[in-house]
Amino acid sequence: MTSPLHSDSVAVHAGREDFTALGVHAPPLDLSSTYPLPDLARGGESYEAMAGGGYPLADGGAVYARLWNPTVARFEAALAQLEHTDTAVAFSSGMAAMTAAILAHTTMAGKRHVVAVRPLYGGTDHLLATGLLGAEVTFCAEEEVAGAVRADTGLVILETPANPTLDLVDIAAVVAQAGAVPVLVDNTFATPVLQNPVTLGATMALHSATKYLGGHGDVVAGVIACGEETAGRLRQVRAVTGGLLHPWGAYLLHRGLATLPVRVRAQQDNARRVADWLARHPAVARVHYPGADGDPRGLLGRQMRGPGAMVSVALRGGFDAACRLTSSTRLFTHAVSLGGVDSLIQHPAALTHRPVAPHARPSADVVRLSVGLEHVGDLIADLQQALTATVPASTRRTT
Repeated sequence: MTSPLHSDSVAVHAGREDFTALGVHAPPLDLSSTYPLPDLARGGESYEAMAGGGYPLADGGAVYARLWNPTVARFEAALAQLEHTDTAVAFSSGMAAMTAAILAHTTMAGKRHVVAVRPLYGGTDHLLATGLLGAEVTFCAEEEVAGAVRADTGLVILETPANPTLDLVDIAAVVAQAGAVPVLVDNTFATPVLQNPVTLGATMALHSATKYLGGHGDVVAGVIACGEETAGRLRQVRAVTGGLLHPWGAYLLHRGLATLPVRVRAQQDNARRVADWLARHPAVARVHYPGADGDPRGLLGRQMRGPGAMVSVALRGGFDAACRLTSSTRLFTHAVSLGGVDSLIQHPAALTHRPVAPHARPSADVVRLSVGLEHVGDLIADLQQALTATVPASTRRTT
C-alpha cells in the first residue's frame, strides 16, 4: 500500500490528478459563462441537480456558470485534501461563505438560533448581531457553549486563533459541548498547514481564502471544507444566491496552495521573532501571540502545529500610541486584511471590528500585525523606528 503523501506534497499536487490524461501541466482556466446543452431533457436534469446542491450530470453539461465551474471545482478538491475532508465549497468572499453556512443551518434546517464564541472577525460578529439573516444569536465564551445551546440551535461558530486577540479556543471541547449541533470553525489564521478542525470533530472549516490561501493580496474569496452532506446544502445556497467564486480567483487560489506550507512556516518563523522582540519593548504592554501565555492548556501541539504568523500588541500609550504606530511604519503597510507575503499593520477597533458592539470590541490600544516574508531584521528595524514615537523620551532605550 502506498504511504499517504506529506501535506507539503499534497499542496503541490492536489487538484491536478487528471492533468496527464488532459495533456496539460498547468491548471486549465475555464471562463465560460454558459455551456452548450446536449439536449433539453438531460440539460434540464443537470440544471436541477446543480440547483439542488449536486453536481452536473456527465452527459448533461454544466449549463450555467452560476451553478458550477470546473476551475472552481479543482480548487475545491485541492483544499479539501489539505483539510482532510470529503469536499469543499468555494464562494465569492469569506463573508459569502459565512452567510451560506448560517442560512444552510438555520433557515434551511428549520432552526433560528446560532451560538457564537467571541471574539470573532468583526464582519462575522456584525452579520450575526444585525439579525439580517433571520437568526437569533447568543454570544458567549468558550466554556459557556453548552449552556447557550437550545433545542432550536442550528449552528455553533468559533474562530481560533481568534481575531484579533489570537486567543486559542479548544475545538474538541466546544464540539463536545455542542452535542449534535454542527460546529463551524473559522480556520483563516491557522490555515490547513497548522490546524484541521474537521479532524477534531468540527463540521466545517471556513477560510477567508483572500488571506493565506491566496497569499498575494490579489483575490477575494471564501471556502468551506466539510462533508458531502453539508456541502450539498452549501452549494444549494450558493446556486440560489449567486455566490460562486469567479474562476480566475479559483485559478489564483489553486496556484497559491502549492506554496502555502512554505509561506506559512517562513512567516511563522518571522512572527515568532517579532513577537519575542516586541515583548521586550518598553512601548508594549502585552503581546498577543499563541503560546505567549505559556499555553497552559497545551493546545499548541495538540490542536495547532504552530502559533502562526499573526501578532497583536497592546501599547502602553493607548489609542494615541496605536495611531502613531500605524502611521509611522514604512515596511509594514497600513492596511486591513492579512496573510499575504508582505507585512501589514492595522487597528482592529477602528477598522475591521468597528461594527462590533462596544463592550465586545477590541481594546483601543491593540494593533494587529500580519507578518510577511520580508527579512525579519528589516521588520524589527521598521517597528523600532515606528515605536520610538510612541515612547516618552524619559523612558526610551535601545532594544
